[in-house]
Amino acid sequence: MKVDLHIHTTYSDGAFSPELIVDTAIESGLDVIALTDHDNILSYDIAKKYAKDNDKKLEIIQGVEINTIYKGYEVHILGYFPDINNHEFQNMLKFQQNARVHQAKEMVALLNKKAGIRIKFEDIKKLVAPGGSIGRPHIARAITNLGGTGSVMEAYAKYINDDSPVYVKRKTVSPHDACEIIYDSGGIPVFAHPIDVEISDTLAKELVSYGLRGIEAYHRKHSPAVVEYYSTLAEKYGLIITGGSDFHAPSVNHGTIIMGKNFVPSWVYDELLKEKKRLEIS
Repeated sequence: MKVDLHIHTTYSDGAFSPELIVDTAIESGLDVIALTDHDNILSYDIAKKYAKDNDKKLEIIQGVEINTIYKGYEVHILGYFPDINNHEFQNMLKFQQNARVHQAKEMVALLNKKAGIRIKFEDIKKLVAPGGSIGRPHIARAITNLGGTGSVMEAYAKYINDDSPVYVKRKTVSPHDACEIIYDSGGIPVFAHPIDVEISDTLAKELVSYGLRGIEAYHRKHSPAVVEYYSTLAEKYGLIITGGSDFHAPSVNHGTIIMGKNFVPSWVYDELLKEKKRLEIS
């Protein structure tokens, strides 16, 4: 069984529609995927319907990735099997979405005023699926599309980095709140790609008290040594291990696409299901 529990669509900063994700996952030989758009859950129903209507044999898990900022670090919390009708869960997504819109509009004003880039909020909004999560990639693409820079990478370097005079930091929920809300909704909160957070060890220990139930040990950024390190950390704190490609867009390397290409053992999915059943019983 091939598993990929971290995939993004056009409803956040992914390049593929939910339907294309389903097709690509099947072509890649995957049996189980989780859709984990940033602060957004809209892709799941679309993918499920497409798979059902077209008799696509693929297990699709409802997921989300909550982007938080804590002590200057981007801390991402994955959530699997949340009750999307839970009031606090819905409020968290609404808060995150409003913060994204506010950030983009403030940056549009600063880009016009300080950089002379006559960009509009609508130029950014049209780059994401309706109701999707606006983020840095969309702002960078909009700047480039309007000729403000020669490439998206240049836009990141000049305007999207934290030290840019036109960059506005987004207000977010804390990783502690994200874990607690996902857990209280019946979901499984997981620390995503911990290699990106220097304080991941101490923070993981903190978050256990707020409902953290897993660590993403298997990730395309993680070397075998890093996988072993975070697997050991998970065992230390009594957490489950998850994994995925964190797929956003095709990355051709010797003719292959990243989705499903990094190794994630099939037992990861089994452990996730066991945790889901445990939470349902408790």
